[in-house]
Amino acid sequence: MYSFNKITLASDCDVLLAWAEKEKADLAFKKFSEERITANYSSTSVEIEAVLQGVLAEISAVQTVIDVLPEGPTKENEIKRKIRLEYKKFLLENRKDSYGSVALLEKELDLERINKELAEVDLFITGITAHKATL
Repeated sequence: MYSFNKITLASDCDVLLAWAEKEKADLAFKKFSEERITANYSSTSVEIEAVLQGVLAEISAVQTVIDVLPEGPTKENEIKRKIRLEYKKFLLENRKDSYGSVALLEKELDLERINKELAEVDLFITGITAHKATL
């Protein structure tokens, strides 16, 4: 897969190993960061969905109250309350788009790519190490 046979000096192997170890360390840090972000997206999307369901139930309850109230200050207050709840719903739906299932899957894909890169760097290090032993 790699052209290790083109490397004829142990010192070149050392350079490649140092480079690969740096790449591995960078990827390990990136993996750690992505794991934290993915976990955050996962818990945040569940939390947002729960709060959104509560707000939707509250909007429905407030609408029921509005429907039976006579005109007056109490009804006006409930209408204002419903408007605030609808705004809260709007904000939650926007956050859900940012932290929802699609965003979570994107983060999971990013994490899986990093895992595959790390595995490939490990194979590269193993190959260079084995080739260096033959020089």
